[in-house]
Amino acid sequence: MIKNWIKAAKIGVTTLFKGEKLLCDHVFSSSTTIRDSCFYEIANESGLNLFSLPELVVNKEKKPPPERIFKLMDLYAAISELRPEIELIFNFDSVASVKTLAISSLKKLKNSIHTCLTEFELKIQKDSSKALTPGGGIHRLTRTTMSFISSLSGYSRVLSEILAEHAIKRNTRFLESYFTAPILEDEHINHHATSVHIAWLILVLLCKLDIKAESYKDVSLSYLFLVNNIRLVVDTVRSTHHLRNLLGDDWLTKHEAKLRSYTTNYENAAWAKVYQTVPVRTSTTLSPDQAKTHFKRFHVAFEEAYMKQSSCVILDAKLRDEFKVSIARKLVPEYKEFYQKYLPMLREEINIEMLVRFKPDNLENYLSHLFHGTPMLSDSSSSASSSSMCISLGYG
Repeated sequence: MIKNWIKAAKIGVTTLFKGEKLLCDHVFSSSTTIRDSCFYEIANESGLNLFSLPELVVNKEKKPPPERIFKLMDLYAAISELRPEIELIFNFDSVASVKTLAISSLKKLKNSIHTCLTEFELKIQKDSSKALTPGGGIHRLTRTTMSFISSLSGYSRVLSEILAEHAIKRNTRFLESYFTAPILEDEHINHHATSVHIAWLILVLLCKLDIKAESYKDVSLSYLFLVNNIRLVVDTVRSTHHLRNLLGDDWLTKHEAKLRSYTTNYENAAWAKVYQTVPVRTSTTLSPDQAKTHFKRFHVAFEEAYMKQSSCVILDAKLRDEFKVSIARKLVPEYKEFYQKYLPMLREEINIEMLVRFKPDNLENYLSHLFHGTPMLSDSSSSASSSSMCISLGYG
């Protein structure tokens, strides 16, 4: 209905009402009274009927759901674009009520749109879903929020007009320390208010994700959850032209650095124990018993870490490969050197296959299957006790 109304309003104002106005002005140019009276009879009732729909839409709900904001902004943009013509056409006192109704609709639409923005922010803050995303994957809230914000960025002109009258009043110092809006000019309209508000909404989301990450009992899974979700946020900003322009490259640089730090934190939490079981390269040679001890420790540590991490999921293929390569580079060469140096000492061991269960090539094969949620190993070892750690996003 709104889509059809916008088409009808553009035709009605720019063609029909404007045409009738020009005709009345021409035919009855000698008599202002007759001209005004004639145009009133032709246009007043039709004009009031036309602009009654925006009023009905606005008055339908005091607190419209956030998703209605896009239709409201479409209405606002259409009437705002037609406003100069409306004021010119309905400039007689007898038909001024049409102009008044249209302008009143604009004001009410502004308030409704701002209410939708407020409700959207509250919806993020109040999200109480306690179900953990399996494998530390992407949370539903992240997808829906970034989809909404991405769509919002396409209405920067409308939002700039609305937010100029409703600037963020709370936590401004906190926001300023986190975000510096780029200077954007489009036909002399500065979108600073829109940039700040969108940055604020993303900040609210990131703080909510921080809280949700703490629900995971395993700290490495908490970090992986943050990596997956923040990666989606960053990728959405980078790939959405309007959104990237509004937030700027500085915003992207900061969040990409934050993403790298979480990646490092995940790897340390998940694999550091495995890395530590491989002896550091020294000139001192281990005894066979010492070598056996290191092999045993490595196998236990690797199985425990692998069984935990193989249930994890990274949906982004590029990110998944980056993780695998990083882990393999730190683990495989060191283990391969240790394996080749000390395996010959243990050839005469009766249970050599049980003692040395992983060949370097097999190790690479196991790592290649990570982050798909499908482990290669059976759960032959007891899972390690869950660690607890305070995760701080740095967002407060």
